[in-house]
Amino acid sequence: MKSHPFQQVDVFTDTPYRGNPLAVVLDAEGLADEAMQRFARWTNLSETTFVLPPTDPAADYRVRIFTPAGELPFAGHPTLGTCHAFLRAGNVPQALGRVVQQCGAGLVQIRRETGHAAGERLAFAAPPLKRSAPSPMLLAKVANALGLKAAQITAAQLLDNGPVWLGLLLADDEAVLSLRPDHRALRELGQKVGVAGVPPAEAAPPAWRRAAPSQAAPLGGRRDEDAPGGGLLIAKSNREARAFGGGASAAVAERPSAPQVDVEVRAFAAPVGVDEDPVTGSLNAGLAQWLIADGHLPARYVAGQGQCLDRDGRVFIERDAADQVWVGGHSVTCIEGQVTL
Repeated sequence: MKSHPFQQVDVFTDTPYRGNPLAVVLDAEGLADEAMQRFARWTNLSETTFVLPPTDPAADYRVRIFTPAGELPFAGHPTLGTCHAFLRAGNVPQALGRVVQQCGAGLVQIRRETGHAAGERLAFAAPPLKRSAPSPMLLAKVANALGLKAAQITAAQLLDNGPVWLGLLLADDEAVLSLRPDHRALRELGQKVGVAGVPPAEAAPPAWRRAAPSQAAPLGGRRDEDAPGGGLLIAKSNREARAFGGGASAAVAERPSAPQVDVEVRAFAAPVGVDEDPVTGSLNAGLAQWLIADGHLPARYVAGQGQCLDRDGRVFIERDAADQVWVGGHSVTCIEGQVTL
C-alpha cells in the first residue's frame, strides 16, 4: 500500500457541504480494480473517482468512476469534481480554457468559465443522448412507487447517455418536492428515475428571464444569477418551505446570492444503492437535451436539486448555437490530503 493525493470535493455548489460530495484519488496508477472498488465502498459516497494518465493523446487525464456497487462509464458530478481536483492539484491542461477527460464513455470536453461572482465554473459537454418512450407498464409501476397519479405526469422519456434514467416531467415543482417514494419498490423495478417540475409562472420570474436577451452574457461570462440580491432570498425561502413543510432554514441567510431556479429536479437511484442523489449531472444533462428539444424549457436555464436532502445544488444549463448542451456548476474542495491504498 502507498499514499496517494486525495481530495473530497463538493460539486454543484459554491458553498461547502451544500452540493454532492465526491472522493477523488489523484495519481492512482498501479491500483488494482479490487482496491478501487473496495475504497469506493468504504467512502460510501455516490461516486469515487481515480485519476490516471490518459491513453488517448487528446486527453488531459483519464478517470475511472466507481459507485459502492460498481464502475460507471460516465457520470456528471464526478466529471466536474474530478476536473476541479485535477486543476487544483496544479495540473495544466493542453488547451487554454478547455480540459479533455477520458473515461469509459470516451472523451468528454470540459470548459472553464471565468467571470462569475463565485469564481471559476466548469461545464461539461453533454454526451449524445438516446431517448425513447417508456412502456406503459413500466410507467405505471414507477408512478405507483412514487405515489403519483397519471394526470400529474406531463411527459416521460427513457434517457440513455451512459447511465439510463426514466425522466418524468411533473405538473409543477411542488409535485416534485412533495414526493415520498417507495425506494424498495424502485429498487425491485431496477430503474433509476429522475423527476423535474417547473415552478408556476406566478411564483417568481425564472432565472433565464431576469436579463433581456441583449444583456445576456455568454456562458463563460457573468450572468444575473451570479450577482447577489435581487429578491432571491424570498424565493429561496419559498423553495425550502415547500421541501421541508416549514420555514426557511438558516442556510437561506448564508447564501443570499444563490440563483433562483427554473426547474426543480430530484433523482432516485435505489437500484445502484442510492435512494436519492443530492445533485446529478448525467440526469440533468439528459433532462436538458430532452426538455429543451421538446420545448418544455428554454435553451438556457438553472436547475435546482437537493432541497429534500438539505442540500442546495445549482446546475447551469445552456444549449449553444451548434445545439451542444453544456452542463455547468461550481465545485469546492472540503478535504485535502493523502490516502493510503
